[in-house]
Amino acid sequence: MFRKTLFNVGWRYLRRHPWQSALMILGITLGVAVVIAVDLANASAGRAFDLSTESVAGKATHQITAGPQGIPDTLYAELRRLGSKLQSAPVIAEYVSSPQLGNQPVQLLGIDPFAESPFRSYLIFSGVSGASSAGGLPTLDRPVGPDFTTFLVKPGSVLISADLAERYGLQACKDETTLNCKIELQVAGRSQPVSIAGLLKPEDRLNRRALEGLVLADISSAQELANRIGHLDRIDLILASQCSQSGALCAEELEALLPQGVQLQPVSARSGTIEQMTSAFRINLTALSLLALVVGMFLIYNTMTFSVVQRRPLFGTLRCLGATRNEVFIMVLGEALVVGLLGGLLGMILGVILGQGAVRLVTQTINDLFFVVTVRGVQIPWTSLAKGALLGMAATLLTAAPPAWEAASVPPRLALSRSGLESKARRAITFSAVAGGILVLSGIFVLLIPSRDLVISFAGTFMIIVGAAMLVPLLTGVLMGGVTPIMGRLLGTLGRMAPRGVVNSLSRTAIAVMALMVAVSVTIGVSLMVGSFRYTVQSWLSQTLQGDIYISVPGLTATTPSTTTEPGVIEALKGWPGVARADVLRSVEVDSPLGRVHIAATDNYEIANEQVFLTKDFATGDLWQAMENGAVIVSEPFANRFDLPHQGGSITLNTDLGAKEFPIAGIYYDYASSQGTVLMPLSLYRQHWEDPSITAIALRLEPGQTVEPLVRSLQESLPTQQGLLVRPNRDLREDVLEVFDRTFAITGALQLLATFVAFIGVLSALLSLELERQRELGILRAVGMTVRQLWSVVLMETGLLGLVAGLLAMPTGYLLSLILVYIINRRSFGWTLQMDITWLPF
Repeated sequence: MFRKTLFNVGWRYLRRHPWQSALMILGITLGVAVVIAVDLANASAGRAFDLSTESVAGKATHQITAGPQGIPDTLYAELRRLGSKLQSAPVIAEYVSSPQLGNQPVQLLGIDPFAESPFRSYLIFSGVSGASSAGGLPTLDRPVGPDFTTFLVKPGSVLISADLAERYGLQACKDETTLNCKIELQVAGRSQPVSIAGLLKPEDRLNRRALEGLVLADISSAQELANRIGHLDRIDLILASQCSQSGALCAEELEALLPQGVQLQPVSARSGTIEQMTSAFRINLTALSLLALVVGMFLIYNTMTFSVVQRRPLFGTLRCLGATRNEVFIMVLGEALVVGLLGGLLGMILGVILGQGAVRLVTQTINDLFFVVTVRGVQIPWTSLAKGALLGMAATLLTAAPPAWEAASVPPRLALSRSGLESKARRAITFSAVAGGILVLSGIFVLLIPSRDLVISFAGTFMIIVGAAMLVPLLTGVLMGGVTPIMGRLLGTLGRMAPRGVVNSLSRTAIAVMALMVAVSVTIGVSLMVGSFRYTVQSWLSQTLQGDIYISVPGLTATTPSTTTEPGVIEALKGWPGVARADVLRSVEVDSPLGRVHIAATDNYEIANEQVFLTKDFATGDLWQAMENGAVIVSEPFANRFDLPHQGGSITLNTDLGAKEFPIAGIYYDYASSQGTVLMPLSLYRQHWEDPSITAIALRLEPGQTVEPLVRSLQESLPTQQGLLVRPNRDLREDVLEVFDRTFAITGALQLLATFVAFIGVLSALLSLELERQRELGILRAVGMTVRQLWSVVLMETGLLGLVAGLLAMPTGYLLSLILVYIINRRSFGWTLQMDITWLPF
């Protein structure tokens, strides 16, 4: 019965202080919601990549690949002659978009219907034995339309999912009069009309999601649409794990049959490389989301401490009446449990809502920086919801445990005495400062550990932030001691009362000020990092973008375009009036023993003068000659990603002539992609790859030539059917910076949420403080203080609290920016940034 009475006491307290309870619940709700939203975004992006990969690779165990021009389709014919020894399927894969499909990137997948059934479960053919009435052609086990024959024999026929068709109001073509059955595909800058031959209707949910990002075509139609006549992108295979299995070929046996320049690799190798590229980005987001929860923990601790301080006489009375320490401890912890449950449940709901926007931001960033994601649905795994709710509960109980133990452990006599509380608070402030100093030094030591493990790096960063926060109460007392005589001389008695009131209330307000300091310092630190990053990118662009006009084909990724221009474009530009020189670039990905590698090949012989080098093995004037003789230069992210030495390194690439080792003549700074780039002369590239294609062209104009009129002339008169982008230097820089700003949009949103949580904490603390001081304020009114004077004292006290938080946040934020610029970014993405200090964040 007595324990039930204690439970009623705790529950009654929560109900009688609705504002405090609501703010505490709101704080944990926001903290949990941010964690869940980011986890949902990461999970959805990861699942989207998996679905995009699985929908294309299917059940293949290995893939045959070759250079940028692909594989001659005659090789596939030879492999098919092996019969039952080898299961193989040809693939053409090209990212496209369509106005009728929302201009979102989708993947055009060219397939051989007669070879598909072992590979992709959403498109199963029953074989020739199940012939349709149209002349022995295979039929689908799951019907896709009234006439599947069209898909095989009519050029430009495609299949899409029924869900995708329903979303955009499309249908399969029954005859020439059918409406909304034709779409325009934008392929490599060209508009290609196609007709929808049928709709795919897989039964399971995962295949339906995967198909939302696919447009399927027969292999011959795909070759025509993607301009790959006579070539394939790859050949999918299902190989036996051991050479002795049932007469099927294994990897070793097949490799011996392949011609030079053609590689056999496991499917997992390529997907694993891309997963590795995005892991740092996702870890950064997770760390930033946990910050909001840490700030929320400060808030819970602060509110629970208030509730304990306010009820110390009640706890003393309960102890005198026979309540044990454990019963008081469980009562206070039970209150926190109720708050944690409510905050966790509300956080799950809000987290799912915030996750919708977070998925869009994360997907856009991945598209800009890493690879094209064609599946955009929000995945809501129960593990993300459970993780957020459990983190909220654990954070609540963890932060409520110290005040609960304080309420339980204090002797009844001291519980009824205010002086005992204040003496304990002063000891706690000293202990907090000592522990904070130790934590900061420990964090610095952890960051100095030479490791690229981001978990270790963020652990050290969190130790420094929390340690700096623990110094706040002591430093607040020191600052108030210094400001008291100044405010006394300026404002008289009221000026002396305000700082003394701050010192006297530190046992109740210190935690809120710590939370505000953390949130503001993170805002300063991240703002300085983003500003420094932007400044670095601007400086890098001014150094590297030396051309006047840039011509390329519109692509679906912002940093590593590889779509080729028509051959006649460069020939037309050579004699164009006003053009002094045209430098060409071939941007492409090739295979290597390390995975997929991005190559940039150019004929710009001044490239050594236009790059800023971290290190180089030759003088600037000799570097281009060394590169023409077989050397390459690599970007800093590439060198960091593969732990290449600063001097004397090399990289092995799979060329059309077989594996070739290239010496590395230098490492240059680059901020286009965290994947990194191998840069070589175009002549060297064409020696090893039979690829005459061009990705982009940089024009340098004759002296005195105006840019804008020439841009208009090129846009109107270039002899091409491609929709080329013709951009002056200024516009290209603006496009790059726009991508940069999109990349950090979610970072800004998480900063804002963390600051909002801290604001709620300060509001809760000040509200509780003024409620506790009602008797004191009544006495001040009784001895003659006016309402205006009372307002002045309260506003000066709260203003001093905010000022202390802001002042202490400045050095902490600056220290955090140094960590982010020189440690976290370098370990995450391999970039060396230039620090740019501006006044605005402070």
